[in-house]
This record gives sequence, C-alpha cells and structure tokens, in this order.
Amino acid sequence: MKKAVLSPIAMAVMLAACQPDSTSNTNTDQQKITQQETAQQTNDIVNTNPLLTQSSAPFGVPEFSKIKIEHYEPAFEFAIAKNKQQIDDIANSTETPTFENTIEAMEKSGQALNHVTTVFYALNGTDTSKEMQSIAKKMSPRLSALNDDIYLNAKLFSRVKAVYDQKDQLDLRADQQTLLDDSYQSFVRGGANLNDADKATLRDLNGQLSKLSVQFGENLLAETNAFELVIDNKEDLAGLPDDIIAAAAVTATERGHDGKWVFTTHRPSKNPFLTYAENRELRKALYEGYIQRGDNDNANDNKKLASKIASLRYQKAQLLGYKTYANFVLEKAMAKTPENVYGLLDQVWPAALAQAKKEAADMQDMIDAEGGDFTLAAYDWWYYAEKIRKARYDLDAEQTKPYFSLDATREGVFYTAEKLWGVTFKERDDIPKYHPDVRTFEVFDKGGESIGVYMTDYYVRESKRGGAWMNSYRKQQQMFGENVKPIIYNVLNYPRPVGDAPVLLTFDQASTLFHEFGHAIQGLLSDGYYQSQTGTSLPRDYVEYPSQVMENWMMEPEVLAQFAKHYQTGEVIPKALIDKIQAAGKFNQGFATTEYMAAALLDMKWHTLETATEQDADAFEKAAMDEIGLIPEITPRYRTGYFSHIFAGGYASGYYGYIWSNIYDADTWQVFSQNGIFDQDTANGYRKHVLETGGTEDPMIMYRRFRGQDPKVWPLLERRGLLSEEQLKAMKEQ
Repeated sequence: MKKAVLSPIAMAVMLAACQPDSTSNTNTDQQKITQQETAQQTNDIVNTNPLLTQSSAPFGVPEFSKIKIEHYEPAFEFAIAKNKQQIDDIANSTETPTFENTIEAMEKSGQALNHVTTVFYALNGTDTSKEMQSIAKKMSPRLSALNDDIYLNAKLFSRVKAVYDQKDQLDLRADQQTLLDDSYQSFVRGGANLNDADKATLRDLNGQLSKLSVQFGENLLAETNAFELVIDNKEDLAGLPDDIIAAAAVTATERGHDGKWVFTTHRPSKNPFLTYAENRELRKALYEGYIQRGDNDNANDNKKLASKIASLRYQKAQLLGYKTYANFVLEKAMAKTPENVYGLLDQVWPAALAQAKKEAADMQDMIDAEGGDFTLAAYDWWYYAEKIRKARYDLDAEQTKPYFSLDATREGVFYTAEKLWGVTFKERDDIPKYHPDVRTFEVFDKGGESIGVYMTDYYVRESKRGGAWMNSYRKQQQMFGENVKPIIYNVLNYPRPVGDAPVLLTFDQASTLFHEFGHAIQGLLSDGYYQSQTGTSLPRDYVEYPSQVMENWMMEPEVLAQFAKHYQTGEVIPKALIDKIQAAGKFNQGFATTEYMAAALLDMKWHTLETATEQDADAFEKAAMDEIGLIPEITPRYRTGYFSHIFAGGYASGYYGYIWSNIYDADTWQVFSQNGIFDQDTANGYRKHVLETGGTEDPMIMYRRFRGQDPKVWPLLERRGLLSEEQLKAMKEQ
C-alpha cells in the first residue's frame, strides 16, 4: 500500500500548526479537520516506518529485515522537517542565549535525521541498488540545503555568537569548550558572516557539489563492476595460485561465463593476478582496465565531474575568504596549512622516489637476466616485485597464506584487544544483520560489562563499494542521561570462500583487517559525552593514527603464535617464516610510499588550484606527476577518475593524512617497543588519552598527555627504510 509522503514544507507547517497561536482564534472547523488529518498521516508514517520507530532488537540494532525501499523517502521527509523545526525553535527562542539552550540544544537536535541518514548511507555503501542510488541522488541536495538552512540562519548565529563572546566567563568543561568553539567556527565556515547575495551563491555551490559527488561515486561503482577479463584458455592462468583460479571460476559462473575464468578490477581479483600471472599481455589488460576507470569517455566518465568539483570548491573557498580549498579544509586539520602538508611530504618524497628508482632498476636487471626483451612497465611491477621478494628473502606470499585464514586472523585481533585492554567478543546470532555475510558480536570490557556491538562484513560483492572502512550505526554518547552503547561495523572486500575451503589472506590483507579493527576499537572504547565528539570524530590527518598503530601487533611473534596457524595442520607459523616476513618488512617500500604520495600530491594539486577554470583532467594530472618527477613505472595509487576519497568521500585536501598519522603511529610504537607490546601502563595510557577521548579536545594536547612530547618524524622514515644510517643519526640528534 502506497503511503502519503509529506514534503518538508508541509511537514513544517503541520508541526507549526501543533503550536498555540496567540495572534488568531479564527481557525475554521475545516482547518481543524485538515490539521487533524495531516497529523494522523504523520502518525501513520512514524508508527509504521521502521526507520522512525524504536527498534525492539537486542541493543537497539536496526531491524534491517523490516526496512523496505519505500520507507526511506518518507523517513527522510519527516526527519528533515523535524530537524528544521527543532532548529527554528532554538533560533526563535526568547530566552537569553546560554550554552545549554543554544549550543547543547543544537547538539541534541536532529536525532531522527541522524538515525535515518546513518542507516541509509551505511546500506548504500554496503548493499546498494539502483533504487537506493536514486534516493541518494535525490536526498543529497536536500541534506545540503538543510545544512545551509542551519548555518546561514542569522537568528541562530546571533545566539551562538552571543554565547561564544562570553566563553571566557563560562565555567565549561574541556569538552564543552571544544563544542562551543567548533559550533561557532562551523557557522563562520558555513557562511554565517556572508551577505544575503553571497549566502545564496554558497547555497548553490553546495547544492551542485553534493549532486556531483554522488554522481562521481555512482560512475565509479558502475565502471568497477562493468570491467571483466574473461579467460577461456587454461594456459593463460599459468603462475596463478589454485585458490585464485577457483575464485575466478566462481566469478565467471556468476557472470554467465560457465567453464571460463573471470578477473575483475576488484582488489581481491586484480592484485593476485598482477602478482602471479605469467601472461604479460593479460596483466596489461587488467591493469589498464583498473587505472582507466572513470577515464573511458563513456557515460561513466569522471574527468569532467572531477574538474567541475575542483572548480566549485575553489569558488566556495574564495567566497568564504580562503586562498584555496585546501586552505579552507586544512584550517581544521592537524596540519593547519598547505605549506605544512608540503613540508612533510617534501621530507619524504625525495627519499621514497630514490628508493623506488632503485627498486625499478633491480626489476629491470631481473628482466634482462631472464632474457626479456622489454622495458619494465607499471603493469609489471607487482609481478617482478614478488619474484625479487622470493629470490632475495626466500619469501613467497603464497607461503604465508595458509597461516592467515580469515577467521583465525579475526581471532588474532580479538586476542590482541583482550591482552591490551581486557576487551572480549562473543558472537550473537540473535542480533539483526543487514546482509547474510555479516557476523555480529557483543563486546565486553575487562570487568565483564557489555560495551557495544561489533559487526564484520568481509566479502566482496557488486552491491558493495570497493575498499575497506569502519563506521557506526550508532555512536557512543551520554548527552541524554544514559551511556548509549555504540554499534560499530567493519567492511572489507576479501574474496568469497570457495566450497568448504576457508578464505586465506595474504599478509597485506591480514594487516588491513588489523588496521580497520584499529578504527573499530576506538569506536567501541569511546567514552565521551557529546555525540559529535565520540569515537573517530577526529581530523582526517589524525584519525588514521589508531588504525595504523593496530597493524604493528600483527608483526609480533607473540601475537602471530596465537592465531597464525596452518588451516589444515594447525601448525603455528614457523619462526623461520616470521623472520623472513620481518626481514622483508622494508622491501618495496619505495614503491608503496611513492604510489601513495603521488596520490596525496595529486589531491593537493587539485585543491590548491587558484582558478575556477575547469581543467583538462588528464593533462592536469600528467603535469602534476611530471612536476614531482614520478617515474612511468609507477601510477598514482588513485588517478583522478577513480579518486573517490577526494571527489566522493571526505578526504579532499586530506589524503596526505595517512602519512601524517603514520608519524604518530611510528612514534607511539617506539613506546610499546621499549616498554613491552602488552605493557599495561602503556596500554591504559593509550586507551585513556587516545582511544576513549575522541574529539573532546585538541588531539595534540591529548597526544602529549599520552606520550609526554610531540611526535618525531624519524621513526617513520626509519621504519620505511628511507634513511641512511648517517641521515638517521642526524635526525635523531636534532
């Protein structure tokens, strides 16, 4: 049965009609009847829509099975209108502005909308459909407009400013002071000080940007799913491991190619093929299929979208008084300015590029020694890097896979969390799941107290966007008088199991699981008051720090001995193999650092543009890479056409943040290495000052409380093998 959908305006009128009107008593009986009918329609929507009703499932986890596609738009409509009314009530209040009735009231508003958007966008990322993509495209500008309605509301800003102007006289906690500062800055950065004409321009820019970003992501998903490398000659599979061949056969059947093998640009398919396939022409075909995504001059081409987004962002920055969009973004980051970002990248880039050139020379030497009559190309790198790793360290990634089954690796990260903080996980089958692939766990603190829910979603599927991430269906917070427990989930894209065989991970894939769990544990151990400050509510160039720290434990023999066991024999990974893994730890770091930094520098180049002129994306990208001297054997980790982090996600001017966060990670691991990897004083200090605190204060203040000093850069460069002994000694002495 089709339900009536109220527009936000109609909903706002309805809500306003529920308030007493002291200026008029002339409502006719017909008006009263209309209001009653409208109110009844609203009640029907609220009472029958699972997105707007209280979940009866354990821990209040959304009842996913009850949510249908037709529920989303009415839920958005109602929640947007309710949020607008809440904001209008705050703005129009006749009470003297206070922290409680203005700043805290804003923080508490919009809970219904927060829930609807959280559920919808989580599912749109993990199990999307054309219908959901259509709703996302429709709602994105609506949500952007609501954001503008809030931050461009002159009455509301006057109240915020009134509280902010007296902040030195208020007796506020540290987190309250942070909330006040952030609220005021959000209004200023949202255009509150602009004149009416400029406010209208800003609304238009924000609306366009929201639409284009959604379109960019849709195009990329379509491009990724469209490409397939179909192989019908078994000889063309030479060099590939048996499990990869089996997975390709399953993919072929799923795509209507029975009896053949299909490889895609999804990483679990692409990476092994580029690493092991002996057929060079097929490696080239798959590699180019990957790097040309969004750059095929078809309906899904992203070049013009990216250029348009960059242009609109520059115009927005100029309107708000910033030199570039990067200046606007970085004001709220740890780095503060583009100059500081380049200052870090310029320290690392020369050493990384020099090392990458040495690695390329080694590969060319191997090609020549084997009688290969060709020059190393980008699609050869993975293949020859693996051959050199095997020759130099007697280490083949296939040797390690039997010891890293997916289930055992997850247990390894659980073991690490228990050893560090006493946190334990118990699988529950009665908690709702949004997809059959999901597994759900109740999480307990060291005293046995239940502290949250953890979900895992590990397998690749076409309805899921690529990559790996952590997010929440509900964040921890205490602002309504109770400690609300978080609902956290990790998403990865590993190959599906074939038959009864377990999913076996490469060392890098297992490391990614530890990385994403590092985000998850921060969300689970969060102990804040305000929702906007808890969990991973941190600057982009700091938020990756806890996740990167988590990766370190996986390399430790004590941890490996607990979970890295042969999936068939149960044999613990041999010490000799661990020694090989550790010895090869700095291998290929020139490539890894260079391809990442090339993408980070491309991001910065797009967002330090000082013109609104739309660029030829291919020419712009080539010029940017030529300027930094990127060698042709390496392609940026993300080219413009598929750089969703910056054009469809929240990393614009922030992709450098991974290496910035790496500084804190490497510096932190110095402490654990010195004191013991499970030293309880160190672990408890890290939990108290880093994991629990979220964004309650300036992250650098919290880091200094944990570490007792600012982080040093040299541990990062030493870890990556990018410094000579003399250079390392000089940096340590500075």
